[in-house]
Amino acid sequence: MADDFTGPGRAAAGPLAAVVARVAELADRVGVSRDEAFHLPRLSAESGVPVAVIKDLLEGRPAGEPDLQARFLQRFALLRKTRLKPDGRRFTQQEIADGARMSRQQAGALINGDRRPTMEHCAAIQRFFQVHAGFLTAEDADALAGALQRIEQELQLRRSEEAEPEPAAVPEGPGEMPEDPLERLLQDHGVRGIAWRAAQLPTDKHRDKVTEWLDMLLENVKRSES
Repeated sequence: MADDFTGPGRAAAGPLAAVVARVAELADRVGVSRDEAFHLPRLSAESGVPVAVIKDLLEGRPAGEPDLQARFLQRFALLRKTRLKPDGRRFTQQEIADGARMSRQQAGALINGDRRPTMEHCAAIQRFFQVHAGFLTAEDADALAGALQRIEQELQLRRSEEAEPEPAAVPEGPGEMPEDPLERLLQDHGVRGIAWRAAQLPTDKHRDKVTEWLDMLLENVKRSES
């Protein structure tokens, strides 16, 4: 298949090379195929970089769009194609304009390339589509490296789960559930399960919210035990 990719080429260059090598090594250690670890459609959706450019970059060939506005248009088009409404339809220009707090004329001009985007435009559109900061503007190699770093985190977590034995379950009486909500949460999902779920969140803002919530919960538990 044209979208399959069996592994990085030797010449993958620059800062991208290190993360490519780490992902390849981790994938081998946890038994994940290169097609899965370097799944081009996923990398494209998460980075905004076209599949053909990703293949070239991974194989060490110079590629990518140097012009900021051209990159913006590529990424914006990809967002509209891949970040859909619950009914599976694309967001309209009016819905994007309303969500990004701009006029429909502004949104249309940005989509059609009739107006150069400002950083404020980019930030507003990124918030609307719930993607990370820099999604619309990062250089292609940097955007790809960021997407691969998130895959690296997933593989590291998977490796930890396989290496760390599950703790022995403490038997409960018939029909009994732990009284403490934190204990119940940990029993239902496990610490690694919570970490795995947090890693799937789309932005640092979401992950920070999980950390904040856990910190508050742990603080309440400590106070109740003191």
